[in-house]
Amino acid sequence: MSVEQIKLYLSSLDFPWDMNQLPSSAYLVGGSVRDALLQRYKTPLDLDFVLPKNTISIAKQIANIYRAGFVVLDKEREIARVVFPQGTLDFARQEGDSLTTDLKRRDFTINAIAYNILSQQLVDPLGGLKDLQQKVLRMVSPNNLEDDPLRLLRAYRQAAQLGLTIEGNTRKAIFDRANLISTIAAERVQAELNYLFTTSLGNKWLAAAAEDGLLQFWLPS
Repeated sequence: MSVEQIKLYLSSLDFPWDMNQLPSSAYLVGGSVRDALLQRYKTPLDLDFVLPKNTISIAKQIANIYRAGFVVLDKEREIARVVFPQGTLDFARQEGDSLTTDLKRRDFTINAIAYNILSQQLVDPLGGLKDLQQKVLRMVSPNNLEDDPLRLLRAYRQAAQLGLTIEGNTRKAIFDRANLISTIAAERVQAELNYLFTTSLGNKWLAAAAEDGLLQFWLPS
């Protein structure tokens, strides 16, 4: 897994826009980088970028150039979306005073990798690339799981979808916080369960989620 794989992935995408128009401060992040490293193609496409500032204006500029759809998802947090027939581009202001701070607030190490398209720089402060190579799902921190308890269930969904093993300390942290899943809106939980129901390894990880106490509130029987 390397920068060359990301370049190959991006060059093969059917998106009618020139990525070189991005400012040098823009980084591809999260699942977008993970999927590129895995050569995992999805439709519709969904690429996520973070920038230190001006995210809404940059997204709007791209939408205007290509006559694409544009919507502000969160004005306060400066998150905007550009909509093409082939998929979406999401632009978000980085959380914290640096890209590393932003990445350290994410759920799992494999989703805490960033890539700068212009400089071809890979930023991996938490060892996510190594975990991806070893097919391990590892939390960034227990506090990050608590920040959005849906992440507790998402671990099992991503393990099923990507053929990963949940690292021991991560699984214990999830077990210890399983009751927090009851605070999440039913629609969000349903979405994660739907992914598990339709994934080939879903049964295995659905059983594991039940064993670890994540389904007691939602599927008591």
